[in-house]
Amino acid sequence: MAICVIKPSLFGERAKDALPPLLFAILKPLTPPGVTLAFYDENIEPIPDASFDAVAISIDTFTARRGYVLAARFRKRGIPVIFGGIHATLCPDEVSEYADVVIVGEAEDTWRTVIEDLYTGALKSRYISTNNTVLCDVNYDYSVFQGKKYNHVRIVQFSRGCKFSCDFCSVHAIHGNTLRARPAAAVAATIKQFSRKLIFFADDNLFSNPIRLDELLVALEPLKCQWVCQISIDVAKDFDLLCRLRRSGCMVVIMGFESLNAGSLRQMNKKANLAADYETVIKNIYQAGLMIYGTFVVGYDADTSKTALELAAFARKHRFAIANFNPLIPTPGTGLYARLEREGRLLYDRWWVAPEYRYGDTAFQTKGMTPEQLAQSCCRARYSFYSFRGIIARMRGVNTGGWFNFLVYLLANIISGASVRQKQGRRLGE
Repeated sequence: MAICVIKPSLFGERAKDALPPLLFAILKPLTPPGVTLAFYDENIEPIPDASFDAVAISIDTFTARRGYVLAARFRKRGIPVIFGGIHATLCPDEVSEYADVVIVGEAEDTWRTVIEDLYTGALKSRYISTNNTVLCDVNYDYSVFQGKKYNHVRIVQFSRGCKFSCDFCSVHAIHGNTLRARPAAAVAATIKQFSRKLIFFADDNLFSNPIRLDELLVALEPLKCQWVCQISIDVAKDFDLLCRLRRSGCMVVIMGFESLNAGSLRQMNKKANLAADYETVIKNIYQAGLMIYGTFVVGYDADTSKTALELAAFARKHRFAIANFNPLIPTPGTGLYARLEREGRLLYDRWWVAPEYRYGDTAFQTKGMTPEQLAQSCCRARYSFYSFRGIIARMRGVNTGGWFNFLVYLLANIISGASVRQKQGRRLGE
């Protein structure tokens, strides 16, 4: 039996910023002998028209439209299509219109059952995970990425879930208040098998479990690897902890500053940010020898057409290595989506499949500006931040910590700038 596993791209073409999808490495060990899996990531390679016994497609909300296009291609040939991923979990009824099978939630306790039922010809239309897999039981087979043309970054997962519940984020909608972590020794064993040790931790917040985090930092230090992770702003107030991150190999911290406006922070339920002094946080990070990847979101009721450019100026002033200036997007399943739906402010029934929606647009009626002004201001902020002049100006003061960090900074900016230009203003699923 042969099954094709697909990760669609946004526009049906290669992406500038593709990272290896961890799902591929998870599914391989879950698959029983006698079943061949063929993995295809449309971000780096085309999807073949070969014959398979089934096709499994993993989608998030931005790639849902492209996933539906691919599903129609295979179903037309009589090949059953299985959908999973974040969007399938959040919108299973919608996804079932385009699929034979929908997996809701995690694969660890559903995938084997799907395979067994496929063998016996007894596929069900829906498989629902308990979403409580013990992570120490999860195995990862990174051999699935051999021969694929990704960059040298390796994706590793330490934990799932986040202790916060920001209203625009889907993590809480999927995992609730559940926080789970792998044993530090298992994470270290995974990293030891990599020939190149530039690691990106896929965790939504690496710092949800302080005890497990302490164990992880101890395990990472002797490995001499370089790594990047997402942290919450409350962590960055702890200078000693930041220094420990650097000693264990951390190069860059990804952190959601989100807004400089207290009203916007309250509206998005970003309590940790309200209690933080951004200037002190930034100073701590730089003194610890780390670089900053800052993320911002624009479009809350207190924001105006000037907000995005003000945020870009803030990020340039503080010489952030990387930054995102994102228009606020109501993702299904989130508190934001539910609130805007109640208020009658959604511009589309389902923006992710609307042919008139373009990447970089918002999908709701804003208050402090028009939706068009929001999209244009975020676009200008992105272009100015990743302009040649912007990259050089930030390079002068960024705490690179050596030639390798400098190279990472330069390549990350080139790739991020190219990715912005590739995506902006395009229709999803083209």
